[in-house]
Amino acid sequence: MKVLIMGGSGFLGTELVRQATAAGWETAATYHSRPSSVPGASWHRLDLRAPGHVDDVLGAVAPDVVINATSGGSDWAVTADGSIRVAMSATERGCRLVHVSSDAVFSGSRIPYDETCLPDPVTPYGAAKAAAETAVRLLAPTAAVARTSLIIGHGGSAHERMVHALAADTRDGILFTDDIRCPVHVEDLASALRELAMSGQAGMFHLAGADALSRHELGVLIARRDGLDAARLRAGRRADAVVPGALDVRLDSSCTQQRVRTRLRGAREFLRVG
Repeated sequence: MKVLIMGGSGFLGTELVRQATAAGWETAATYHSRPSSVPGASWHRLDLRAPGHVDDVLGAVAPDVVINATSGGSDWAVTADGSIRVAMSATERGCRLVHVSSDAVFSGSRIPYDETCLPDPVTPYGAAKAAAETAVRLLAPTAAVARTSLIIGHGGSAHERMVHALAADTRDGILFTDDIRCPVHVEDLASALRELAMSGQAGMFHLAGADALSRHELGVLIARRDGLDAARLRAGRRADAVVPGALDVRLDSSCTQQRVRTRLRGAREFLRVG
């Protein structure tokens, strides 16, 4: 098995590279600024905005599977157009494609969202991710598209770093009590994505944790795990702040969980102390 991990230097990508090399897969990965320090993979610089660059990398690697774990935020040229280039190139070369999407494609107008729900984004990032997953399903009908939620690890995620900064009073900010997501552990997510890469299953999948938590509840769990003073985490309501975005977005992963062996733990379990 030869796998190409797009966005291999990111938080999720680094864990994918670690697991793929540990499993004995021939692993290649891409980076934009600098490669990860994980050993055992060949690294290729990639600019998803550059026409032809994706084709060059896929031609050089000749992978069996492409896992697109890139994160360009609200940069349409990366998140939407770049993902379309990946889907087109992978399809032309007969590569299996696993595309990572996000719960940001939803507005929060219903609870919960299962795999059959259509995107209704309310932010530029959500719109870019929605365009990407729609195009991938059209251009690569045999691909697996996996929506996920807040990704948590062993201290390296953006949310964990923010909690540490807030607890240390090195940055201002509040954690919303009405902003609900289903956090997933990076190890569980990467394992499930590798399963999809090997399985050949096509369509939409939800890979989110079993627990629905507010960002403040999640912050308190992180603080307690890491021995921080959770009382220093200021709470507030997103509905009262001038911050665009969906409020309550709960991904129902129960159908997907029946199709993958990896157990998608809830944050109350993987952040439990002791």
